[in-house]
Amino acid sequence: MLKMLKNLPLPKNITWRSVWVRGTSVVIIFVLAFTLVFTPTFSAEARRSGGRIGGGSFRAPSRSAPSRSYSSPGGGSYRSGGAYGGGGFGFPFIIPFFGFGGGFGGIFGILVMIAIANVVINAIRNGGGGSGEGGGALAGNDPQVGIGQIQVGLLASAKELKKELDELALSADTGTANGRSLVLQEATLALLRHPEYWVYGSSQSDKVRLSAAEAAFNQLALTERSKFTDETLSNFNNQLRQGGRAPAIGGDSPDAVPDGAGEYILVTIIAAALGNLTLPEVNDSSQLKQSLQTLGGISSDRLLAIEVLWTPQEEGDTLTSNDIISEYPELRLV
Repeated sequence: MLKMLKNLPLPKNITWRSVWVRGTSVVIIFVLAFTLVFTPTFSAEARRSGGRIGGGSFRAPSRSAPSRSYSSPGGGSYRSGGAYGGGGFGFPFIIPFFGFGGGFGGIFGILVMIAIANVVINAIRNGGGGSGEGGGALAGNDPQVGIGQIQVGLLASAKELKKELDELALSADTGTANGRSLVLQEATLALLRHPEYWVYGSSQSDKVRLSAAEAAFNQLALTERSKFTDETLSNFNNQLRQGGRAPAIGGDSPDAVPDGAGEYILVTIIAAALGNLTLPEVNDSSQLKQSLQTLGGISSDRLLAIEVLWTPQEEGDTLTSNDIISEYPELRLV
């Protein structure tokens, strides 16, 4: 075959040597392009462990309705949960008003009395409806809920902070309202105690009705949790789960990566509380401090649910500046 090709006539100024060189160059370029396109990028598949502390309930708060009494024109009173007393709205009041006389006891008179009494009772019960605290009966049954999220990017050298979060996950009581309130306070305190490690920060807050709060809260939490390769330490509603290749607390694993530039710890705190919750926009360290103090100050009787997430959780895992840019674009330098 090669002999046959060599005997083929070539255009002027073109030799078989030049054809061979050009053909080899094309093959090399094709192989390199194929390798770049189809070879997996191992750095993008780097393991990113995460920790989680949280829990909560989005049940409507139980509030007993007060018993209200109203004075009737006849000198009696009507109670929202009781019966008529005194003169009330009896026949002597209604029937003579329409001229039927006190002795009119027919069915028509009874029906008229019942219809008018229902109108009066409904008017009393709905008095002031649509106004007042909570915006009427609908708002009272479906109160406003504030949902806030704070994210803090710290230098990887903040190992004390990560150790505090690990210990909190192992000891926290996330099955009670007081326990979850303590988790929120301790997590925000841990961040406030280490401002020298702050590099990035962000905050956001929104308000929804209680009926839609759980879905909105879960969406925020799932978005952040999906950025972990694995949750190696989790305490959610008092269900503790711990796994991974290294102990969660203390000591450096043999394959630990030394501290260096481009490595970070990312902490996310999400909280849902009854009423208004407004967090200031984070553009500098002072606003980040104010946001943490606002979120950490939520009382236990208002707190509905909380999620504290951090990555990486295991020693040896890293969060690089490229990870910060791609996964957390809302963060700002503080």
